[in-house]
Amino acid sequence: MSDDDTPRGYASPPCLAHEIDPTYFDPLAVDPEQARDVARWRKAERVRLLDQRAGLSVAARKAAGEAIADRLDSFLAERVGSLAGLTISAWWPIKAEIDLRHWLAGLADRGARAALPLVAVKAQPLVFREWTPATRMERGFWNIPVPAEGDEIIPDITLSPVVGWDAECFRLGYGGGYFDRTLAAIRPAPLAIGVGLEAARIATIYPQPHDIPMQAVVTETGIHNPAESA
Repeated sequence: MSDDDTPRGYASPPCLAHEIDPTYFDPLAVDPEQARDVARWRKAERVRLLDQRAGLSVAARKAAGEAIADRLDSFLAERVGSLAGLTISAWWPIKAEIDLRHWLAGLADRGARAALPLVAVKAQPLVFREWTPATRMERGFWNIPVPAEGDEIIPDITLSPVVGWDAECFRLGYGGGYFDRTLAAIRPAPLAIGVGLEAARIATIYPQPHDIPMQAVVTETGIHNPAESA
């Protein structure tokens, strides 16, 4: 799943905007010219998909969020069973993203804890802090609310919003490189799940060497696994 516009280390922020500096280059890319072409294509596709998402009504996004929450429950019940003792990270929604805070708030009743990502050091992997509806928040990087205090924790399951996604569960994000960089660094590796709209499915994101596929993508209409090709 990626969102790296201009290739570099690893791609995609937690839930940011597309105003991230695209002047970086990925030394892992095999062909610099091809990598730049992909970066330009992703930038244009990102704008199209974000505009499409922003055009949805608040009611439509809310309905999608409720349907996604139900499908997440089904997927996790089958994949991991009980959530007791697990840490699950998601995001604070911005720019018409699906809002799963109601689902996160209910994790404590199931013996799990919710976490939100934050940028502790620019261009480094994200860190995570526990979140509840009572958590004191502050403005973080990109002005996104993040937990103001608390120990860093490592999620067992990461949920990441997708701007776009493809049949192999690669994720088109916002272009900052944060989420892929984080997945590459976390040990043990979490169960990584992309979350987004069915309408955001595209033929391919033209994956690059730094792109890390999700283990599944959950939308309002279905649960998609990388093995699916149709």
